[in-house]
Amino acid sequence: MAERGNCIILIGMAACGKTTVGRALAEALGLAHADSDLLIESVYGVRLQTVTEAMSKETFLDLEASVVSSLNLSKTVLSTGGSVVYRESAMRHLASMGVIVHLDTPLATILERIARKPDRGLAIAPGQTIEELYAERDALYRKWADFSLKNEGFMLEQTVQAIVSWLQREHPKLCVPACRG
Repeated sequence: MAERGNCIILIGMAACGKTTVGRALAEALGLAHADSDLLIESVYGVRLQTVTEAMSKETFLDLEASVVSSLNLSKTVLSTGGSVVYRESAMRHLASMGVIVHLDTPLATILERIARKPDRGLAIAPGQTIEELYAERDALYRKWADFSLKNEGFMLEQTVQAIVSWLQREHPKLCVPACRG
């Protein structure tokens, strides 16, 4: 396998905390943070929800894959959109950029968070339930993850520390001096 880049990529279901964890993890490691959903918003100049509502699910997935595949990042924690796993080309590109961490959050937590913020951009087929979407994506997240973190009941600091500990054990070259101590 080719040498991987030095990024840490977060994947997982919508509302699992990828952006929140990504920001905190980047700060803890002294790295940059990027969010692919925010990049898509920047391309279109509107909220992600507006973009997803204006397109079919398949068209949005192709757009997301195109944006993600164009990224050339270094020493960055990247929070991705929950649907990025649908396009193999995007996932292969992300895997070449670094390690992929899956935030495995229970369905009940996802449902509660989505209910609190129902206007979040969500690539979902007409008539599909969030429960069905969760089941559909779970295998894809596991397929692509180098590390799957069950973060049920974790506070933000615990989640970040669990990822840092894994990096120290499994990918010490990605662990900048800030986390080697």
